[in-house]
Amino acid sequence: MIRILIPFALVLVAMAALPPGARSADTSDGGRPNILMLAVDDLRPELACYGAGHIHSPNIDALSASGLRFDRAYCNIPVCGASRASLFTGVRPHRTRFTTHYSRADQDAPKCVPLHTLLKSNGYHTVSLGKVLHVVEDSAAGWSEPVWRPSPKGLVGGHYRLPESFPKGRLSRDGRGLPYEAADVPDNAYGDGRLADEAVTRLRTLARQDQPFFLAVGFFKPHLPFVAPQKYWDLYDAEAIKLPDNYGPPKGAPSASLHNFGELRAYADVPRTGPVSDELALKLIRGYYACVSYTDAQIGRVLAELKRLKLDENTMVLLWGDHGWNLGEHGLWCKHCCYETSMRVPLILRVPGFKSGQSTPALVEYTDLYPTLCELTGVALPQQERAGQSLVPLLKDPQTQWKDYAVGRYGAGDTICSDRYRFSVYTRPNGDPVGRMLYDHQEDPRETVNIVERNALSGTVGQMRDALWKAYPAAGKKR
Repeated sequence: MIRILIPFALVLVAMAALPPGARSADTSDGGRPNILMLAVDDLRPELACYGAGHIHSPNIDALSASGLRFDRAYCNIPVCGASRASLFTGVRPHRTRFTTHYSRADQDAPKCVPLHTLLKSNGYHTVSLGKVLHVVEDSAAGWSEPVWRPSPKGLVGGHYRLPESFPKGRLSRDGRGLPYEAADVPDNAYGDGRLADEAVTRLRTLARQDQPFFLAVGFFKPHLPFVAPQKYWDLYDAEAIKLPDNYGPPKGAPSASLHNFGELRAYADVPRTGPVSDELALKLIRGYYACVSYTDAQIGRVLAELKRLKLDENTMVLLWGDHGWNLGEHGLWCKHCCYETSMRVPLILRVPGFKSGQSTPALVEYTDLYPTLCELTGVALPQQERAGQSLVPLLKDPQTQWKDYAVGRYGAGDTICSDRYRFSVYTRPNGDPVGRMLYDHQEDPRETVNIVERNALSGTVGQMRDALWKAYPAAGKKR
């Protein structure tokens, strides 16, 4: 039975007339909006729609042009498992909650109802394809079907199409192959192409159901290793790739703010210590770009099928990257730090019935997505801890006055950004401070000079410090 699609703007009007507690209304008529969530691992906002004209990302750009692009969106912790668990529960990480890539919502926040579980209990058919929550078993009962991930069949070492990319004589100490590969193969020779195939198939099945759906599709690239079909590497001229202009630690940065990028060093032919060669750095940047374009193409396939099935008329689409990524900035690779390059993320939301092609400069956090999707679906928020606020007012008016700060953390660091500044403080577990940073994004958007000492007595430092301690009381245990 094909579900009758009620214009989404009318659904919103009807829901707005109900008191908040009444918005878990009967869903049997099929009028409730569907949700297509597109999660992308390690995707930073270096996309054409964000002003990076050198990146080939036509499908994400088209999604941006049809929805609302958030230009100042931030994850709450730059590590995949923790970021995803925080997003799905709507609560912030702290020093003992949501800390690593293996963090689980059901273990770290057992009193919180995860988003997909809440939607399922309110009549949604919930499906997880690919990497959505990091651990497959995390809150698994909240999915209507078993979590599906693409098979590594035919892939050498689980990632590669070419045996030479998995050189048994020189594998890394972690048993991994090279951090990159360009093979002349079709898109579905790799995992994300197979994932797109499955997402298209599932959409066709969901279109025949009389139940609203929440389909979460988690793409693996551009996560390491940077493996993608050769045609996506060919989009980028190797001679045009340049190292970032802040290819080194910021002046005056505390050592606690930096790391040894062990995630990259776990691959073959990457030195265990010290900087990577310029030759390898340039190849890694090109490989990252190729993977972004590869995943963009798979996203395009899923969105095209959504439109072909006419499901786009009653389906909101949410695209997000779980955190940023460093491509040599600050002398760093990967994420795992409190710099803007790790904290800032791409976020696009398209909701039928709202004006398209808009952007907002509002400071938003991933904890805001839980209440946003609840409001848009008419699902009452559960009585539980939460840190975010619904973004629906920004859908109505992207220039609405919004929050003053966005906060996050990683390891020993707690960080906060305002419209102009980023302030971070590093402490030992007992609260003793070990370092602070302040960057003026108006004067120094690349965060090259830590100016905290020269501004130690300024109102800016005091205001941001107090706001950070309010969000993370433990950070201000010893002042």
